[in-house]
Amino acid sequence: MSGGHESGVVAPGSATGTALVIERPGAFRLTEHSPRPPGPGEALVRVRAVGICGSDREVYQGTRPSGYVRYPLTPGHEWSGVVEAVGSGVATSLVGRKVVGEGFRNCQVCERCREGETTLCAAAYEETGFTQPGAMAPTLTLPARLLHVLPDHVDLDCAALLEPAACAAAAALRGEVRPGDRVAVVGTGTLGLLALQLLAASSPAELLAVGRWPEQRARAEACRATAYIDAGHRQDVGGFDVVVEAAGAPDSARTAASLLRRGGRLVLTGIPAPGATGLDPTDLVVRRIDVRTVFGAPPAAWAHAVRAFSAGLIDPSPLITHRLPLPDFAQALDLVGSGSPAVGKVLLFP
Repeated sequence: MSGGHESGVVAPGSATGTALVIERPGAFRLTEHSPRPPGPGEALVRVRAVGICGSDREVYQGTRPSGYVRYPLTPGHEWSGVVEAVGSGVATSLVGRKVVGEGFRNCQVCERCREGETTLCAAAYEETGFTQPGAMAPTLTLPARLLHVLPDHVDLDCAALLEPAACAAAAALRGEVRPGDRVAVVGTGTLGLLALQLLAASSPAELLAVGRWPEQRARAEACRATAYIDAGHRQDVGGFDVVVEAAGAPDSARTAASLLRRGGRLVLTGIPAPGATGLDPTDLVVRRIDVRTVFGAPPAAWAHAVRAFSAGLIDPSPLITHRLPLPDFAQALDLVGSGSPAVGKVLLFP
C-alpha cells in the first residue's frame, strides 16, 4: 500500500456508536467507541458488516485454546468496510475505497512468511478479533498491508464473507482441481458452500455436496452443486478425484476419504473437537490417498477469493440469512449455535 504513491496522515472523522467487548468467557459489554488514529503503515476502516462464526462462540464460551485468544477482546475477524484514514507511508488513494482484510498479524521475516505461508508464521500467534481488536466496533485500525481493495460496485454485506471465502479458496487451490474432475465437498455450512462456488469455476464434471439435512439441498444447488446427498446415506457413492472436507464433524474426515478414488486428493479444512475419528493409515497407504490440509488463508488465497468475488464467480448472498444490530450479539451467537438448517451466515452491523 506504499511506495511510489503519495502518502501521509489523513485525520479520521468523528465516530459515534458502541463497540462490543468480551471481558472474559461468558461476559460481554457494550462500550463507547473511540477510534484509534492510524500510525505509520496503518489504515483506519469504517466497518460496514461483521460475520459471526463458530470461533466467535468459542471466544465467548471460553473453549478456544488459551494461546489463541486474549481477553478482554473486541471480536470480529470476518468483516468489510471503507477506508476512512491512513497513516504515514500509506497511499492516500486508499481513502474511500471498499476493503476487506487478512486477520493473521504475521511477522513477515521468518522462513514461512517469506515463502508466503503467513498462517504458519513462526512468531507468536496474533490475529484480528482473537488477540488483536476486531471489527465489532464502528472502526477498525490495522496494518494497511493486510487490506485487499474491492471494486466500487460490490455489495459490502456480501464482502463480509470474504474471510471464509479466502479459507475456501485455500482449499480449492490445495485441491488442484482440473476441468473434468469429479469433485465432492463434505459440509454445507458457510465454508462448504463457498468452496462449492469456487470449485465450480474449475469446470468439474461433477460437483457433489454432502450435507446433514435435506433442507440444505436448495442452498447447495444455488451454490452450483450438481448433486446433493445426505452424509448418512452415501452407499455406492465414490470414485471422486478431489474431496474437500469442510464440516469439522467428528467423522467428516473419514466420510470424505471414503468418497475418493485410489490416488485421489483429500483436502481437510475443518478442525474437529477432541476425540474425532481418525483416518485409517492403512487405507491411506493402500489407496495412496494424497492428504492435504488448510489452516487459515495465506495472501494468495485471499487474492484468489477477492478476484473471484470481484468477477462475480462468488455470490455469498444466498448464504446470508440474518442481519442484526451489534447489540443483538447474544441472539446472533444463539442463532449460530442452534444447528438449525435454516440458519446460514449471521451478520452484525456496528
